[in-house]
Amino acid sequence: MRFRAKIVDLACLNHFSRIINTIAKLAKTCILRLTVCKLYFILSDKVANGGASMWCELSQGNFFDEFQMEGVAAEHNEIYLELVPENLSRALKTSQSAKAVKIKLTNKHCPCLRVAVELPSLSSSSRIVTHDIPVGVIPRRMWNDFREPSVPDFDVSIYLPVLKTMKSVVERMKNVSNFIVIEANLSGEMNLKIETDLVSVTTHFKDLGNPPWASEDGCQSSAQGRDLETMAEACIDIKKLQQLLAGQQINPTKALCNIVHKRIVHFILLHEEVSLQYFIPAVA
Repeated sequence: MRFRAKIVDLACLNHFSRIINTIAKLAKTCILRLTVCKLYFILSDKVANGGASMWCELSQGNFFDEFQMEGVAAEHNEIYLELVPENLSRALKTSQSAKAVKIKLTNKHCPCLRVAVELPSLSSSSRIVTHDIPVGVIPRRMWNDFREPSVPDFDVSIYLPVLKTMKSVVERMKNVSNFIVIEANLSGEMNLKIETDLVSVTTHFKDLGNPPWASEDGCQSSAQGRDLETMAEACIDIKKLQQLLAGQQINPTKALCNIVHKRIVHFILLHEEVSLQYFIPAVA
């Protein structure tokens, strides 16, 4: 099992660093799945237990100048590692003016991802700062626990408003309630609501637009044949939503959410070569 990779391009490096920062805000620990073409960061808190789950996918070719890996076996050419994303985020913080960053799977005393940051220096020799990040190797028999979550059969799919606006609304509401109701319909309308014994507050968004899912890929969602004005809603933990909005540094070109009425809200943030999916289960 071997893995080594190198990033030289500064823009790619900064973009990669921002993505890791976003993941570190969403997950204390996560699974890094390496394949020949892609990297995946996976958080699968069991949604049944009220945990959120995350699936972030990047094409390695858009970030790395060199990328070599040999998986567990020829027919299972993948590597699954458990790590604390905050540690990786910290290691990359030193790389903002780096000439290159090399990442390598090593096994000195325990399995580690070694992040070597080559910094520019005034003399001819360069300075290299090395971080060893402990990782756990996930055995082959457990890989099935980390498959891509299936997109639920949603009632409504809608584009999100500007995320900065949404973030400031949610941050204000968070001071009043622990829960927020997200509701939306197929006419491009979405409401964020909190209700307590003392106060009820609703923020309305209009003309957001609805993604053309059903027609596009033939996926039959329960949105088909649905009345356009009828709201689908889910009440979710406001902290989990705030974490997603506050930690978000991907700057998506598209952001949308799917609502399964009273069951789950599924967020999708897309930016060229990155997709981040985040599932927040509804509370009863």
